[in-house]
Amino acid sequence: MAMSDKDLRKAIKEARLYVLLTINLCKLSVLDTARLAIRGGADVLQLRGKDVPEKELRRLALELRALTKEIGAIFIINDRPDITIEAQADGLHIGQEDMPIEEARRLVGNDKLIGISAHSIQQARQAQANGADYLGIGPIFPTDTKARVNPVGTQLIQQVAKEITIPFFAIGGIDTYNVRQVLAAGATRIAVCSAIVSQEDVLDAARGLCRELSR
Repeated sequence: MAMSDKDLRKAIKEARLYVLLTINLCKLSVLDTARLAIRGGADVLQLRGKDVPEKELRRLALELRALTKEIGAIFIINDRPDITIEAQADGLHIGQEDMPIEEARRLVGNDKLIGISAHSIQQARQAQANGADYLGIGPIFPTDTKARVNPVGTQLIQQVAKEITIPFFAIGGIDTYNVRQVLAAGATRIAVCSAIVSQEDVLDAARGLCRELSR
Protein backbone atom coordinates (compact mmCIF):
# COMPACT_ATOMS: atom_id res chain seq x y z
CA MET A 1 0.00 0.00 0.00
CA ALA A 2 1.39 3.40 -1.00
CA MET A 3 1.89 6.00 1.73
CA SER A 4 -0.29 9.10 1.88
CA ASP A 5 1.36 12.47 1.24
CA LYS A 6 1.24 13.18 4.99
CA ASP A 7 2.90 9.84 5.80
CA LEU A 8 5.49 10.39 3.07
CA ARG A 9 6.52 13.77 4.45
CA LYS A 10 6.79 12.27 7.93
CA ALA A 11 8.84 9.36 6.56
CA ILE A 12 11.31 11.59 4.69
CA LYS A 13 11.94 13.54 7.92
CA GLU A 14 12.66 10.32 9.77
CA ALA A 15 14.85 8.83 7.00
CA ARG A 16 18.60 8.59 7.60
CA LEU A 17 20.10 6.62 4.70
CA TYR A 18 19.21 7.44 1.07
CA VAL A 19 20.71 5.22 -1.64
CA LEU A 20 21.04 6.28 -5.28
CA LEU A 21 20.65 3.24 -7.50
CA THR A 22 22.74 4.50 -10.39
CA ILE A 23 22.19 1.64 -12.78
CA ASN A 24 25.61 1.45 -14.44
CA LEU A 25 27.40 1.56 -11.05
CA CYS A 26 25.58 -1.41 -9.48
CA LYS A 27 27.83 -4.47 -9.19
CA LEU A 28 24.84 -6.73 -8.63
CA SER A 29 21.51 -6.46 -10.41
CA VAL A 30 19.61 -3.30 -9.54
CA LEU A 31 16.87 -5.28 -7.79
CA ASP A 32 19.32 -7.35 -5.74
CA THR A 33 21.18 -4.17 -4.81
CA ALA A 34 17.93 -2.56 -3.73
CA ARG A 35 16.86 -5.55 -1.62
CA LEU A 36 20.21 -5.71 0.16
CA ALA A 37 20.39 -1.96 0.70
CA ILE A 38 16.96 -1.98 2.33
CA ARG A 39 17.89 -4.98 4.48
CA GLY A 40 20.98 -3.04 5.53
CA GLY A 41 18.91 -0.07 6.68
CA ALA A 42 18.29 2.18 3.66
CA ASP A 43 15.10 4.22 4.07
CA VAL A 44 15.01 5.82 0.61
CA LEU A 45 15.93 4.48 -2.82
CA GLN A 46 16.33 6.63 -5.91
CA LEU A 47 16.46 5.15 -9.41
CA ARG A 48 18.98 6.97 -11.57
CA GLY A 49 19.74 5.92 -15.13
CA LYS A 50 20.56 8.77 -17.47
CA ASP A 51 22.17 6.62 -20.19
CA VAL A 52 19.94 3.57 -19.86
CA PRO A 53 17.53 2.51 -22.63
CA GLU A 54 14.03 3.83 -22.02
CA LYS A 55 12.41 0.39 -21.92
CA GLU A 56 14.84 -0.88 -19.28
CA LEU A 57 14.45 2.24 -17.14
CA ARG A 58 10.66 1.93 -17.15
CA ARG A 59 10.81 -1.81 -16.36
CA LEU A 60 13.15 -1.23 -13.43
CA ALA A 61 10.97 1.59 -12.12
CA LEU A 62 7.93 -0.69 -12.01
CA GLU A 63 9.86 -3.54 -10.39
CA LEU A 64 11.41 -1.26 -7.77
CA ARG A 65 8.03 0.29 -7.02
CA ALA A 66 6.63 -3.16 -6.27
CA LEU A 67 9.60 -4.00 -4.05
CA THR A 68 9.63 -0.73 -2.10
CA LYS A 69 5.85 -0.76 -1.63
CA GLU A 70 6.04 -4.27 -0.20
CA ILE A 71 8.86 -3.41 2.21
CA GLY A 72 7.82 0.16 3.04
CA ALA A 73 10.81 2.12 1.71
CA ILE A 74 10.45 5.48 -0.02
CA PHE A 75 10.95 5.29 -3.79
CA ILE A 76 12.17 8.30 -5.78
CA ILE A 77 12.79 8.71 -9.52
CA ASN A 78 15.58 10.95 -10.76
CA ASP A 79 14.71 13.63 -13.34
CA ARG A 80 11.72 11.91 -14.97
CA PRO A 81 8.25 13.13 -13.95
CA ASP A 82 6.64 10.88 -16.57
CA ILE A 83 8.18 7.72 -15.09
CA THR A 84 7.42 8.99 -11.57
CA ILE A 85 3.75 9.05 -12.48
CA GLU A 86 3.77 5.84 -14.54
CA ALA A 87 5.47 3.81 -11.79
CA GLN A 88 3.48 5.49 -9.01
CA ALA A 89 6.75 6.38 -7.30
CA ASP A 90 6.72 8.37 -4.07
CA GLY A 91 8.59 11.32 -5.51
CA LEU A 92 10.80 13.02 -8.05
CA HIS A 93 14.32 14.38 -7.60
CA ILE A 94 15.53 17.23 -9.80
CA GLY A 95 18.80 19.11 -10.18
CA GLN A 96 19.57 22.78 -10.59
CA GLU A 97 19.70 22.42 -14.37
CA ASP A 98 16.43 20.52 -14.66
CA MET A 99 12.91 21.93 -14.72
CA PRO A 100 11.71 24.54 -12.19
CA ILE A 101 10.07 23.08 -9.10
CA GLU A 102 6.76 24.75 -10.01
CA GLU A 103 6.67 22.80 -13.26
CA ALA A 104 7.68 19.57 -11.51
CA ARG A 105 4.90 20.05 -8.96
CA ARG A 106 2.35 20.69 -11.71
CA LEU A 107 3.40 17.49 -13.48
CA VAL A 108 3.55 15.09 -10.52
CA GLY A 109 1.00 16.65 -8.17
CA ASN A 110 0.98 17.60 -4.52
CA ASP A 111 0.92 14.03 -3.22
CA LYS A 112 4.48 13.33 -4.42
CA LEU A 113 7.72 14.32 -2.73
CA ILE A 114 9.97 16.67 -4.68
CA GLY A 115 13.65 16.78 -3.82
CA ILE A 116 16.17 19.26 -5.19
CA SER A 117 19.97 19.21 -5.38
CA ALA A 118 21.55 22.34 -3.89
CA HIS A 119 25.21 23.31 -4.12
CA SER A 120 25.07 26.56 -2.13
CA ILE A 121 23.14 28.12 0.74
CA GLN A 122 21.41 30.42 -1.78
CA GLN A 123 20.14 27.44 -3.78
CA ALA A 124 19.01 25.73 -0.58
CA ARG A 125 17.07 28.83 0.51
CA GLN A 126 15.44 29.14 -2.90
CA ALA A 127 14.46 25.47 -3.05
CA GLN A 128 12.89 25.66 0.40
CA ALA A 129 11.02 28.86 -0.50
CA ASN A 130 9.73 27.22 -3.70
CA GLY A 131 8.25 24.27 -1.85
CA ALA A 132 10.82 21.48 -2.01
CA ASP A 133 10.12 18.61 0.39
CA TYR A 134 13.77 17.77 0.92
CA LEU A 135 17.24 18.73 -0.33
CA GLY A 136 20.37 16.92 -1.45
CA ILE A 137 23.26 19.10 -0.26
CA GLY A 138 26.61 18.63 -1.97
CA PRO A 139 28.74 17.27 -3.38
CA ILE A 140 30.48 17.36 -0.02
CA PHE A 141 33.56 15.50 -1.27
CA PRO A 142 34.85 14.80 -4.81
CA THR A 143 32.74 12.22 -6.65
CA ASP A 144 32.72 10.79 -10.15
CA THR A 145 28.92 10.98 -10.32
CA LYS A 146 29.05 14.79 -10.05
CA ALA A 147 32.42 15.46 -11.66
CA ARG A 148 31.31 18.78 -13.16
CA VAL A 149 30.35 20.27 -9.79
CA ASN A 150 33.08 21.40 -7.40
CA PRO A 151 32.94 19.87 -3.90
CA VAL A 152 31.31 22.26 -1.42
CA GLY A 153 32.89 20.82 1.74
CA THR A 154 31.36 20.39 5.17
CA GLN A 155 31.05 24.16 5.69
CA LEU A 156 27.86 24.16 3.63
CA ILE A 157 26.37 21.50 5.91
CA GLN A 158 26.93 23.83 8.87
CA GLN A 159 25.13 26.68 7.10
CA VAL A 160 22.23 24.53 5.98
CA ALA A 161 21.80 22.89 9.39
CA LYS A 162 21.50 26.34 11.01
CA GLU A 163 19.11 27.88 8.51
CA ILE A 164 17.11 25.34 6.53
CA THR A 165 14.08 23.70 8.15
CA ILE A 166 13.14 21.04 5.57
CA PRO A 167 14.99 17.68 5.66
CA PHE A 168 18.34 17.58 3.89
CA PHE A 169 20.67 14.76 2.92
CA ALA A 170 24.41 15.38 2.65
CA ILE A 171 25.64 13.80 -0.58
CA GLY A 172 28.79 13.37 -2.64
CA GLY A 173 31.74 11.07 -2.01
CA ILE A 174 30.51 10.04 1.45
CA ASP A 175 31.65 6.66 2.79
CA THR A 176 32.44 4.94 6.08
CA TYR A 177 35.82 6.69 6.24
CA ASN A 178 34.57 10.29 6.09
CA VAL A 179 30.94 10.07 7.24
CA ARG A 180 31.87 11.18 10.76
CA GLN A 181 33.08 14.53 9.38
CA VAL A 182 29.69 14.97 7.74
CA LEU A 183 27.78 14.15 10.91
CA ALA A 184 30.04 16.36 13.01
CA ALA A 185 29.22 19.28 10.71
CA GLY A 186 25.51 18.93 11.52
CA ALA A 187 24.04 16.47 9.01
CA THR A 188 21.73 13.77 10.34
CA ARG A 189 20.94 12.20 6.95
CA ILE A 190 23.19 11.07 4.12
CA ALA A 191 22.72 10.02 0.51
CA VAL A 192 25.25 7.68 -1.08
CA CYS A 193 25.80 5.82 -4.30
CA SER A 194 29.14 4.04 -4.86
CA ALA A 195 29.71 3.50 -1.12
CA ILE A 196 26.89 0.96 -1.27
CA VAL A 197 25.89 0.01 -4.82
CA SER A 198 29.45 -0.54 -6.11
CA GLN A 199 30.55 -2.72 -3.19
CA GLU A 200 31.03 -6.48 -3.26
CA ASP A 201 28.96 -6.78 -0.07
CA VAL A 202 26.06 -4.34 -0.40
CA LEU A 203 24.40 -5.52 2.83
CA ASP A 204 27.54 -5.01 4.91
CA ALA A 205 28.20 -1.60 3.33
CA ALA A 206 24.68 -0.39 4.15
CA ARG A 207 24.88 -1.73 7.68
CA GLY A 208 28.24 -0.05 8.21
CA LEU A 209 26.88 3.36 7.26
CA CYS A 210 23.78 2.84 9.39
CA ARG A 211 25.98 2.07 12.38
CA GLU A 212 27.77 5.38 11.90
CA LEU A 213 24.44 7.22 11.59
CA SER A 214 23.26 5.65 14.86
CA ARG A 215 26.30 6.61 16.96
